[in-house]
This record gives sequence, C-alpha cells and structure tokens, in this order.
Amino acid sequence: MFEQTFKNIDDLLYKDSGADSELGYIGQTSWLMFLRYLDELAKQLTKL
Repeated sequence: MFEQTFKNIDDLLYKDSGADSELGYIGQTSWLMFLRYLDELAKQLTKL
C-alpha cells in the first residue's frame, strides 16, 4: 500500500537533491514521514 508512495517520494527527492545515493536525502525522507505523522495525529485529535 505505502510502497509506491515511498518510491514516489524517493524518486522525487533523488532528482531534486542531486544526491549520489539514497543516503544523501534520507534525512529529508524521515522528516517528511514525521511531518505526515504529526498531520494525521492532529486530525485525529481534532475529531475528539
């Protein structure tokens, strides 16, 4: 389910960052996943 989403993010970041490998943008990927988690958490809390 999420594999294609992560692949799309990886492809986009790889092209934009000009990195030579995945390690060059792993921090960006982690940060995006963390922000997505916070967004979902905030949505759930506002429903309570």
